[in-house]
Amino acid sequence: MRFDLDNLPADPALLQQMVRDLAEVVERQKADLAELEALRQQLRQMQRTVFGRRSERLDPDQLDLGLEELEADIARVEAKLASPELEPSAPAEPPSRGRDLPDDLPHHDLTLEPPGLESGAGVCPCCGGALHEAGETVARMIDYVPAQVRVLRIRRPKYACRGCGTLHQAPAPEKPIAKGMATPAMLAHVITSRYCDHLPFYRQAQILARNGFPVDRSVLAGWAGQACWWLEALHEELAKALFASAKLFADDTPMPTLAPGTGRVKTGRLWAYARDDRPWQGLDPPAVIYAYTSDRKGERPAAHLREFCGVLQVDGYAGFERLAAGNRVVLAACWSHARRRFYDLAENGSPIAAEALRRIARLYAIEERIRGRTADERRQLRQAEAASQVAELKAWLEHELPRLPGRSKLAEAIRYALGRWKALCVYLGDGRVEMDTNTVERCIRPVALGRKNSLFAGSEGGGHRWAVIASLVETCKLNAVEPFAYLRDVLERMVNGYPAARLADLLPWNWKPAVNA
Repeated sequence: MRFDLDNLPADPALLQQMVRDLAEVVERQKADLAELEALRQQLRQMQRTVFGRRSERLDPDQLDLGLEELEADIARVEAKLASPELEPSAPAEPPSRGRDLPDDLPHHDLTLEPPGLESGAGVCPCCGGALHEAGETVARMIDYVPAQVRVLRIRRPKYACRGCGTLHQAPAPEKPIAKGMATPAMLAHVITSRYCDHLPFYRQAQILARNGFPVDRSVLAGWAGQACWWLEALHEELAKALFASAKLFADDTPMPTLAPGTGRVKTGRLWAYARDDRPWQGLDPPAVIYAYTSDRKGERPAAHLREFCGVLQVDGYAGFERLAAGNRVVLAACWSHARRRFYDLAENGSPIAAEALRRIARLYAIEERIRGRTADERRQLRQAEAASQVAELKAWLEHELPRLPGRSKLAEAIRYALGRWKALCVYLGDGRVEMDTNTVERCIRPVALGRKNSLFAGSEGGGHRWAVIASLVETCKLNAVEPFAYLRDVLERMVNGYPAARLADLLPWNWKPAVNA
């Protein structure tokens, strides 16, 4: 729109209309600029996701370290360097490289006799004099014995009595797979390789073929399904123990699944519910349980958590909101998700986003100091140190929000945080609650890695089997239990008729390996 400034109309009404038209154009341009900036921000975020670093760690200058602290650290280091106690008086003996080897590794001795003494003769080959042992030199090296596939032949001799005609023979052992050839150890190897080491079945088939046992991947998939059938009861027992907790984390991740008859892949979901009370000295052992569903409807987590009462720490998914309708579940929000929106903007030079990150970083610094203390101590220290900073952060965000374009990404980030402020503040009054859902997100990472290698689950049944076995494997890892040894022993016991009333004794934190294992 152009105006001839030298020939403006004298009519006030026309001038007012021109001003209104100009104001409308300016407002429309502002909206277009805001939309353009939002699109640019999305492009920068996608570029960072594809090409940039994944870590959201702040730069050192964003942690607000005072110069006096830095100078004190420098002085302390200089004092150590100038200390005469650190000046070596003699060349230090180089450390033994094998000193840190685990003591429980098996040892195999290989003795190398000098040339000419291989036969064990005690006579010097040079002069014929008698030899005596004058010591030895021992070096340690790491050796590897490759896995071996073997055939286990089970012989059951028959003994007949000529007197009474009775035939004596040991009963046939139970098999984990009816008419199958895989032992519990073989099944444990297959499912550990698949759900712990993230080796798809076709890669396992290639490895087994190199070891002299050609097998089709469909056979391995069938074996995993049969092993899962035995473990389902244990999965239910794990869920019962976990959902009886007073504090849980929850999250979900996509699970691509083949759609029968279409030749395409649909998107299912794998839900993760985790417990880790170690940061506040809780007595319940850490655990995680997964559940597969064909969609992401809010009724899915509601069905999983129908017996749960307590604090549920979640991200911003709206499907969890229905759980807070009564007094049974208290939702605690995740500061990491709120912080993540500001991080992308700060990377692009936003000073307001950078200031938000600095304020949130100070809250995380408090959490780092109180980690490992009791729940009551954590609550008291949060009230004394963090509560005032959280209140100041809210007031600052509310002050900045009206000054920003309503459709900007920064305004969206602030509204996201303010809209969940009550849930974000739950951790201030409860020492059992963490600031974020990183605990359950760490449990999602192994699933994401397995999904990347396998691309998809073969069916909805495959998604369910994935959830059952991954629950036991990841709970083993949380409790420092070796998954293969655990699964092999558990399968052997269940195949041999382990009592259903004592399944709780086989949960990873209660499990004790058999003496003859």
